[in-house]
Amino acid sequence: MSRTRRTSRTALLAALGLITATGATATVFGTAAAGAATPGCKVDYQITNQWNTGFGANVTVTNTGDPVAAWTLEWSYAGNQQVTQGWNATLTQSGAAVTAKNVSYNGTLATGGSTSFGFNGSYSGTNAVPATFKLNGVVCNGATEPTTPPTTPPTTPPTTPPTTPPTTPPAGTKADNPYAGAKVYVNPEWSAKAAAEPGGTKVSQQPTGVWLDRIAAINGSSTSMGLRAHLDEALKQKGSGELVVQLVIYNLPGRDCAALASNGELGPTEIGRYRTEYIDPIAAILADSKYAGLRIVTTVEIDSLPNLVTNVSGRPTATANCDVMKANGNYITGVGYALKKLGAIGNVYNYIDAGHHGWLGWDDNFGPSAELFKQAATAEGSTVSNVHGFIVNTANYSALKEDHFTIGDSVNGVSVRQSKWVDWNRYTDELSYAQAMRTKLVSLGFDAGIGMLIDTSRNGWGGAARPTAAGPTTTVDTYVNGGRYDRRIHLGNWCNQSGAGLGERPQAAPAAGIDAYVWMKPPGESDGASKEIPNNEGKGFDRMCDPTYTGNARNGNSMSGALPDAPLSGQWFSAQFQELLKNAHPAL
Repeated sequence: MSRTRRTSRTALLAALGLITATGATATVFGTAAAGAATPGCKVDYQITNQWNTGFGANVTVTNTGDPVAAWTLEWSYAGNQQVTQGWNATLTQSGAAVTAKNVSYNGTLATGGSTSFGFNGSYSGTNAVPATFKLNGVVCNGATEPTTPPTTPPTTPPTTPPTTPPTTPPAGTKADNPYAGAKVYVNPEWSAKAAAEPGGTKVSQQPTGVWLDRIAAINGSSTSMGLRAHLDEALKQKGSGELVVQLVIYNLPGRDCAALASNGELGPTEIGRYRTEYIDPIAAILADSKYAGLRIVTTVEIDSLPNLVTNVSGRPTATANCDVMKANGNYITGVGYALKKLGAIGNVYNYIDAGHHGWLGWDDNFGPSAELFKQAATAEGSTVSNVHGFIVNTANYSALKEDHFTIGDSVNGVSVRQSKWVDWNRYTDELSYAQAMRTKLVSLGFDAGIGMLIDTSRNGWGGAARPTAAGPTTTVDTYVNGGRYDRRIHLGNWCNQSGAGLGERPQAAPAAGIDAYVWMKPPGESDGASKEIPNNEGKGFDRMCDPTYTGNARNGNSMSGALPDAPLSGQWFSAQFQELLKNAHPAL
């Protein structure tokens, strides 16, 4: 399966926004010394827009020498510019040095032939155009003086590349980042529920994930849309541009062995049914040529794999159900089968669930989980090439970025890691965790271009309780608790959390290594019932969804923090939706 690799997520770079403006340019010519084949180039480097912390650029490469079948363009910055997102070339950066290589569809350049690529970058201070370029190792000299960039940029940057959007790759290749330059599918069923709520029209046109959490969800019913119905609606929404459809693949045998509220319909040994009645029908629909023009993002089996690390014998949070699933191997088998089957479809982008920092951020969870993800990605004949990236914080509440304390802080000589809230975790928030997990996964053999998704549907933690400064430095606990955005009673609380708010709106390429912020868990859909409710979906009653529950080892024996009167997981919960609207950050 051919795919275009990601461009600029091999370093931890600063996030930036985008604007439209007119900026600096430089045209550089070059020829080779006398010799055999004669490469030469003309490079037009144009800063198409610039603002106080970032810029966009377009680069046109013209081959003035002999024809080439592949090209590499190199330059170095004089300042601290960092490439953060690119298109139509594979860009990497080491220190000040940047390398741009052709992708599969634009490598051939005849004499006089040209191609263009673009990128976004961050900077501070000055943003000078590079003085020297090399094409296939040949120096191009003679840069012209840049013009002066605009001094009064707009204050609200757009979320997609300006002026020069990514070129749609030819059939058979994949976009570097499926979200770049694309709209994302708005589920009309969720949208209608949101719009019917007071104030809900403020967010009812946001894209959310479509959860295929049981076999019946594939075909739908007289009252619910099936997979084909969603894809047909997506074609209508697509128009002439690109559109991403987000699907949650979520029906493993013995699903979510440590959380009863999200148990599923298949028993621990029913791996055959998972293959033939669930994954195979989904794959058959997604492979229909009718849908080949859609970018289909699949988030594969939320929550299950990490349980095989954290909730098995030898751990204080062990459960018998997780021991069973580790022993029979059906989580590994199922994920590997799903990745292989879905990854064979040219327009499908698989993202594996990688938990969240409040679950896997400790040393004895982090590395073993990453290794388990590699094991699953290479099971059942699958390979790491079937994995386009990973998703974190799905259906969870961990703050995106804690601004008032860092993992390196200390109070009166006591490390933040020793606070009761952090509890020796290596990470304080989801962004730092996602970027670190990405680096770890690449070190284990996943492609250097994998990208991360972060579910921000319920991690805004705004409203009147949102801290505006660090806590008092009386103790490390007062410092952390007074300044943290995440207002949960305990980091391990996960069910219908009181005080939660909508987080960052869905957006593409918001930070280094991050393909998108997404709302994979549709806001307003319950995490689980507050009391036992008989049902035919295999969903049990988890005391963590009961507001009167005093906790267990997984949450430090703390109160659950759950909202009362919640329905079954996945069902509409109006009180939760209103809570999320009220506490949204950024505010609505």
